[in-house]
Amino acid sequence: MKSTVRISALLWADILVLYALFEMQDYLTQVWGLSYTHAAGILNVWNGISLLLQPLFLYAVCTFLGNFRMLVLSSSSYTLGIWLVFMSAPPVLAKSTGTCNQYKQECISNTQKALLYTGMALIAVGVAGNSVSVESFLKEQPDNKSSGEDKSSGEAVVDWLRVPGVAMVAIVGLAGAIALPYIKPWTYRFGIPAVCTTIVGISFLTGLCCFQFEFNGPNEDRIENMERIFSCPMIPMWLTFFVCGIISSTGNTYFVEQAKHLDRHLGSWEVPTQVLLLAQTWLGKLVAWLASYKGHWVVKAKMLGVICCIVAAGMERKRLGVVWSNGLLDTPEEDVPMSVYWLLFQFVLLGGSGTLLEYSVEFDEEGTSSEADNPKELKRRCSEIFSKGISGQERGCIEIFSKGVSGLGFMCGVLLVFVLGKVTSWFHFTLNRSHLDRYYWLLAVLSAATLVLYAVVRYYVGPRATVTSSV
Repeated sequence: MKSTVRISALLWADILVLYALFEMQDYLTQVWGLSYTHAAGILNVWNGISLLLQPLFLYAVCTFLGNFRMLVLSSSSYTLGIWLVFMSAPPVLAKSTGTCNQYKQECISNTQKALLYTGMALIAVGVAGNSVSVESFLKEQPDNKSSGEDKSSGEAVVDWLRVPGVAMVAIVGLAGAIALPYIKPWTYRFGIPAVCTTIVGISFLTGLCCFQFEFNGPNEDRIENMERIFSCPMIPMWLTFFVCGIISSTGNTYFVEQAKHLDRHLGSWEVPTQVLLLAQTWLGKLVAWLASYKGHWVVKAKMLGVICCIVAAGMERKRLGVVWSNGLLDTPEEDVPMSVYWLLFQFVLLGGSGTLLEYSVEFDEEGTSSEADNPKELKRRCSEIFSKGISGQERGCIEIFSKGVSGLGFMCGVLLVFVLGKVTSWFHFTLNRSHLDRYYWLLAVLSAATLVLYAVVRYYVGPRATVTSSV
C-alpha cells in the first residue's frame, strides 16, 4: 500500500502543475507581451513534444530502461522543470540579472526566457515519462502483481486501489481549480506546485525499499507487440487523427484567450478560469460515457470534434459582436460584458472528444474477411491484433501511439496558424481585432473531411474496426 501511494502521488503533483500551466497563455501575453498566437504556438509545441515523446519513451522502457528508471528520470525532470519555470518569474532573479522585479515585458531578460523554455522542455519530459510508466510500475509491485490463476484477482486489486487514487485526483483537481487562482503573484502560482512536486519526488525516491524494480532485460513480448501494431495497415487510419490533435490544441490556448476578459461572476462569486478546465475534464468524461453507447468511439469522437469547432465559432462570433457593439476593438484589456459560461459548451465538447479518443483502444472485428488473398490477409492480421481479446500491453501500446499522433497534430496546428497568418487577415496581435471564428470553421471542415477519410481508409485498408471501451 505504501508503494502504491508513493507512486500514485506522482500523478497528483502532475495535476497541480497542469492547473498552474493552464493560465500560461495569460502569463505569456500579459507579462511577456506576446501576441496571443505566439503564446499559443509556444504552448502547443510544448504539448506536442510531451505527446510525441511517449512512443519513444515506451520503446526505451521496454528495451533498456525499465519503468523504475524511467520514473526516476521523469520525476527528476519534472521537479527541475517546474523550479526553472518558477525562477523565470521576474522577481526571483531580478537582482542577479539586473532587471526590474515587476510582472512587465521590460523586466523579462534573455535569462528569464531561457529558464522558462528549458523548464517547460523538462516538464514535457516528465509528463511523457509519467504517462508511460506510472500505471505499469504500479502493476509490477508485489501487492499488485498476478500471474496464471491469480491474474483476475490481481487486476481486481489494482482496480480497487484506483478508487482512492481517483478520489485524490478529484480533491487535488478541486484545490488546483479553486484555490490556486486566488494566489495572485505568479511566483507563488509556480512556486507552490514546485514545492509539492519536490515533496512527491523525494517521497518516491525514499521509497526504494518498498518498490520492486528489477529489470531483466528487454521485454520481448511488448517489443513484438509494438512491431506488430506499427506494421499494421491501421497506421494510415491513425494518421487521420492529427486534426483531432489540432482541435485539442485550442483548449489551453485559444479557448483560454476567449475566456480571459469575459464576465466570470456566479452571483457574487467570481469563478476562476481553471473551473473551465475542471468542467472540461469531468463533464467531458460524462459526455464521453453517454456517447459510448453501441461503440464506434472514433467516429463519435470526430463528430464531437466537428460540433465543438462549430460551437466555438458561434461563441466567438457572439463575443466579437459584443466587442463591436461596446466599442472595445482597441481596448483588449477591458472586460467584455458577456458571460464566460457561454464557452462551457465548447470546453465540455472538447473534453468529451478527447476522452473518447484516449480510450479508443479496443477494436472488434466486425465485417473483417478472412480470405487468403494479400489485401484481405493483411486485414486478417490486423484483426488478430485489434480483436476484443488484445492484451493490456497491446492496448497500452495503441493508446500511447495514438497520443504520439495527437502530438503531431499539436505541431501541425502551430504550422497551420503560421501559414494562415501569412495568407489571410484572420490573426492580429489582439483577439478583438482577429477572426478566430473563421479558424474554428476551418477546423470543423478539416475534421469533417478526416472523418470521411477515416471511413474510407477503414473500409479499404484497415480491418473495418469499430471502437468500444470499458471506461
